Amino acid sequence: MTVLAGPTAVGKGTVSADVRRRYPQVWLSVSATTRPPRPGEVHGVHYLFVSPEEFDRMVAEGQMLEWAVVHGRHRYGTPRGPVEERLAAGVPTLLEIDLQGARQVRDSMPEARFVFLAPPSFDELVRRLVGRGTEDAEERERRLATARVELAAEQEFDVTIVNDDVHRAADALVGVMGIPVTGAVAGGVAGPVGGTAQVGG
Repeated sequence: MTVLAGPTAVGKGTVSADVRRRYPQVWLSVSATTRPPRPGEVHGVHYLFVSPEEFDRMVAEGQMLEWAVVHGRHRYGTPRGPVEERLAAGVPTLLEIDLQGARQVRDSMPEARFVFLAPPSFDELVRRLVGRGTEDAEERERRLATARVELAAEQEFDVTIVNDDVHRAADALVGVMGIPVTGAVAGGVAGPVGGTAQVGG
């Protein structure tokens, strides 16, 4: 199993969607959330949109592999059952989650591979968040404050991939997962000690 995390607005969802589209052999876990859908988001595809009461029930019944309150407001979590089923069947499994969730998964499944998706720069992260246009000014400031903390956690991860191009980042991610890469390959991904792990293909 591979866990992908990184700061808000870095493009985790975009890179994961590119993996889903171009590498169908990878199973991407669908997180549950209490936040309302953004325009274009589909229940069961992008997220499982559930009520706070339903989320409470899933947590109480031990159905969550991990969960957290994100940006001080909404809750996100990974349903445990589908993940365990795919892993038992030997299916390459990708979890795209937030930093708090990644830490919980590391505690319960330390054998997983942990990948940090980083922006080319903090200024670029701000540009992406503002350009997305899905949050008001107060929410943007809350998310940027969270992002500063999240960026400082990069050293906790096994591998860092810089999202300067969606296709390159997706190829680098599946390369880290040990899957043959189709098309152009990212030049390399930074290892945990600052080296470079070449992505074969």
